[in-house]
Amino acid sequence: MISAIIQLLKIFQWLMRRPLFLIGGLIIVVMSIVAILAPIIAPHDPFKIEVTKRLQAPSSQHFMGTDHLGRDLFSRVIFGARISLMVGVTVAFISCVLGGALGLISGYFGRLLDNVIMRICDMFFAFPPLILAMAIAASLGPSLQNTMLSLVVVWWPRYARLVRSQVLVLRELDYVQAAKALGAGHVRIMLRHVLPNAFSPVLIQVTLDIGQAILMAASLGFLGFGAQPPTPEWGVIASEARIYMRDQWWYPTFPSIMILLTVLGFNLLGDGLRDVLDPRQRGGLFK
Repeated sequence: MISAIIQLLKIFQWLMRRPLFLIGGLIIVVMSIVAILAPIIAPHDPFKIEVTKRLQAPSSQHFMGTDHLGRDLFSRVIFGARISLMVGVTVAFISCVLGGALGLISGYFGRLLDNVIMRICDMFFAFPPLILAMAIAASLGPSLQNTMLSLVVVWWPRYARLVRSQVLVLRELDYVQAAKALGAGHVRIMLRHVLPNAFSPVLIQVTLDIGQAILMAASLGFLGFGAQPPTPEWGVIASEARIYMRDQWWYPTFPSIMILLTVLGFNLLGDGLRDVLDPRQRGGLFK
């Protein structure tokens, strides 16, 4: 009991020395709560059109003003948090599972299988991520589901490379060789001895990539290749607001701020996790 309390105090002291990590975590917690409770928090129907109230400035009735169709911008931005977080988490998770599995196989078995998988990754790395995602989304048709599919296609090779680089080192360590000598099968060695020890950098990358996936999805929505109106997605809202930027400042400002805060929160959280999980980092929690 006493040792657990001491450990908690050490964690608390470590967190107090890293205010940016706390800020990032707080931002993500708040955004998650907003996304989960969106139907309760939103004061208006995000799809309800009231032309007589179009482009109203922020007020006590409409905290963030209204859009060009009179819809409450605050309600649309709140529901947009649910969509954006869902996209970011889904894309990062599927990319991690798919790319991680291929990277694990590639790094562990090596030789011809490694060459084939890595050359496929090189093909995807040859294109700028946004351009490739735009091309895939345009060919499949603009929609939120196709946006997520295009981002998964763009993102999985980085996880394959990351996991492969870890596995190439881990497979030569003594405890892995000992497991082989004791007759353990390849699947058991990969899942029980190799993959858990390669998990820390993958977790850090997932945290960072959730924010990047949200930003990429918003970019595709802004360009017309992602979610389509009237979906209250932040990129779509910003795209609709761009022609009103000069006179109705609140219209593009609030969804853009939400994108900024969310991506910043995940980046700060990812940097903090790196300090926690990587013992080589100076001042890390686990040394």
